[in-house]
Amino acid sequence: MSVFNFNNKTFSLIENSENGKVNSETIFKYKQEGHLVTADYFGGSIKYGKIIANLNNNTLDMLYQCITTENELKAGKAIAEISFTKENKMKLKLNWEWLNKENESGISEYIEN
Repeated sequence: MSVFNFNNKTFSLIENSENGKVNSETIFKYKQEGHLVTADYFGGSIKYGKIIANLNNNTLDMLYQCITTENELKAGKAIAEISFTKENKMKLKLNWEWLNKENESGISEYIEN
């Protein structure tokens, strides 16, 4: 059994690369069943988004998709490294990439609320 439990946890952005769409107003609501981790996200520049991920030790292998407030459909993939803060809150560091012809990539960090 994993030491990480995402079920009913909420996360928000700490920092994002310039070419990312998520901002400090975006909220992520996670669910977990075994190694399957999912999340809905919305707020700020995101109308609605969905994450599906596989939990493997201290990483999440993620696929995500969203529609922005400007009606742009986006999809991508990421590897998230999971750690704990001194306050025992989960922290995610994502190395992500958009799945488009430009293959833009970046790094973002999130913290459990």
